[in-house]
Amino acid sequence: MRDSVFNCCVSPPHPSRGVEEHHQHRSRAQAPPPNDRRFLIFFDFDETLVDECSDDSIVTVAPGGALPGWLKDTYRPGRYNEYMQRVLAYLAEQGVTPAAIRSTVEKLPPCPGIPTLMHFLLSQPSRDFEVVCVSDANTVFIETWLQHLGFRPLFLRIFTNPAHFDDNGQLQLRPFHSHECLRCPANMCKAVVVRQYLAQRVRERGGRPYQKVLYVGDGANDFCPSLTLSPGDIAFPRRDFPMHKLIQEMAEAKPGEFKASVVPWKSGEDVINTLRKILERP
Repeated sequence: MRDSVFNCCVSPPHPSRGVEEHHQHRSRAQAPPPNDRRFLIFFDFDETLVDECSDDSIVTVAPGGALPGWLKDTYRPGRYNEYMQRVLAYLAEQGVTPAAIRSTVEKLPPCPGIPTLMHFLLSQPSRDFEVVCVSDANTVFIETWLQHLGFRPLFLRIFTNPAHFDDNGQLQLRPFHSHECLRCPANMCKAVVVRQYLAQRVRERGGRPYQKVLYVGDGANDFCPSLTLSPGDIAFPRRDFPMHKLIQEMAEAKPGEFKASVVPWKSGEDVINTLRKILERP
């Protein structure tokens, strides 16, 4: 992966549709998006907002707290969404209820300092931050967790894999979109989402750009969207996680190629410290 990971962010030559047509959730479904926000900040979900992989955590509700070997053996690299569809079908067959799944999600622990960061953002004037979640989890997990902790009103958009409980109580999961990025999972390239969303919002703002775009993440699939950031923007990789290591590798292999400033974080309070400095500037 070292010799080609920096090619992970391949733009589709002919995007079939804008990000506004893909599955997304608004905090205020009927309200037009506010166009006065100064800063746009993206958050990943797994191991960024919550301190676990939500998909892995949900497996604990399976009989015996684990999946059978035959099911785990069906996983194929780059096809995790399809694998999770089989896992969720298995859980339903074993009698795992929607209530059990929601309860497990509600108990996911936040990453250190994340509640403090969320409260900080909620306390700021409405014109300061436009907050968006971009995640390879799913709508049920993210909505359930954010609502349980009271953070849902903070997020203007949530871009993730659509999911819902059907009449039989099975959690049905679908891929977010298709794309042509060679290094991201088949169901989601976050760089495509970030690039299209930013372009769409600037158009809606009458061509007025944000003062800064910020991205908070942890995984290898968060490195891809961080490459779309411009000089003056800020990438917040979780310290010593894959996103951070890939940025460091790029800095060594291709000095100057990574455009944004880099602020590693161990706690949400590290992010707050940088946001305070941004807010103090004219």
